[in-house]
Amino acid sequence: MLKAKNRLGIVFFPAFDWAISPTHPERQERLLYTQDQIFEEGIEDIEGIEFYNPIVATAKDIKRVHFTVPTVEERLTDSHFISVGGAIKAMHSVMNKDVDKAFALIRPPGHHAQRVVYGDRGFCVVNVEAVMIERMRQEYGDLKVAIIDTDCHHGDGTQDVYWNDKNTLFISFHQDGRTLYPGTGFIDELGGPSAYGYNLNIPLPPQTGDEGFEYVLDNVVMPILEEYKPDIIINSAGQDNHYSDPLTSMNFSARGYAKLNEKLSPDIAVLEGGYSIEGALPYINVGIILAMAGLDYSHVMEPDFSPDKVSQTRRVTREVERLSDEVMTLWKHRAQLAEKKFRGKKYVENRRQVYYDTANILENQTQRFKVCSLCSGVNTITSSNDKGSKILGVTIPRDACKECQREGHDLFENSIRDEFTNVYLQDRINDEYPCK
Repeated sequence: MLKAKNRLGIVFFPAFDWAISPTHPERQERLLYTQDQIFEEGIEDIEGIEFYNPIVATAKDIKRVHFTVPTVEERLTDSHFISVGGAIKAMHSVMNKDVDKAFALIRPPGHHAQRVVYGDRGFCVVNVEAVMIERMRQEYGDLKVAIIDTDCHHGDGTQDVYWNDKNTLFISFHQDGRTLYPGTGFIDELGGPSAYGYNLNIPLPPQTGDEGFEYVLDNVVMPILEEYKPDIIINSAGQDNHYSDPLTSMNFSARGYAKLNEKLSPDIAVLEGGYSIEGALPYINVGIILAMAGLDYSHVMEPDFSPDKVSQTRRVTREVERLSDEVMTLWKHRAQLAEKKFRGKKYVENRRQVYYDTANILENQTQRFKVCSLCSGVNTITSSNDKGSKILGVTIPRDACKECQREGHDLFENSIRDEFTNVYLQDRINDEYPCK
């Protein structure tokens, strides 16, 4: 009998009752073929691999991260609460030392869900990893976290949530936003005044193959992680970089994904995208499971695999190398760049327009971050959409100084209700989330 070198927990939730539509790429078959492959390979018989049922997340879990309009209960389905609960269960299994690592094979996905939630964006309503991380911090303390997003689409929601939090390093490598949804994730998107340089994007050219992904991992991600020294590493494990994915244009393989997870060695992996339902996902997921468990994955191979499927041109190789050098330069000089960009400023404003592609909602948003020498700074979001909503969201960060705490409470309490349809407060110090 095989025995895992790393005790691995697997949480499985295919969300049988949730799909955007019966033929939509984001549907239950994404995991049903994986379930069949897991049984076929005898994964459940390997000593040291444990299967867990998800728990159900609470509305308070969601409120720690999102301003959900009109309410959490009205915006989320049962499947969303259970999907998030699956990630929380995976986190608990690791933090309580029941296992060494955990893989949450769950849907619906979440990394496009930003701080404000009016509806679905990129198949996402609630940011699964962020809600899991903030639950973890509430229960286990102010842990330093690194999120490595390997989905082919830029993790714009996770970037938005942790834009101003240097205790959460976010690295996303993805297909260049000029060629793919959501059209963001460029190299100059580096973070807010308290976390400039701790948000890193590597927008890879289409047709990047196994060689290119491994180069980024070896020459950017691993050196930065070694310097950052996180308490926990999360892989936001999108699988749509695969050469057969119908929505993207990359050349990554199942074995490449397994090797990435062997080298990255995440504490927790959470499934995100991936829409080659039969030809890729079952093999990628089995490869990741074996790699996280410390077992041999050399036999994992797609039925149609050939070396040309994962090849990349010399032009792509040069661009990957150039991008990697540029990102490392930004990382090394982040403190000097932040000082130059924010010197003398008391507040920093970002004006953004966000389109909810599935819900067909257009949002106009202004984010305002206080530049504080003592903490991350209180921040606000003023947001309106073309359906008639206008909200104010106030966030008091977990490390807020006394002055920023007072300012945050004053902003919430003194807001004029008639000017907004909803006013929210995230008081992360006291773990309180009132709305009026």
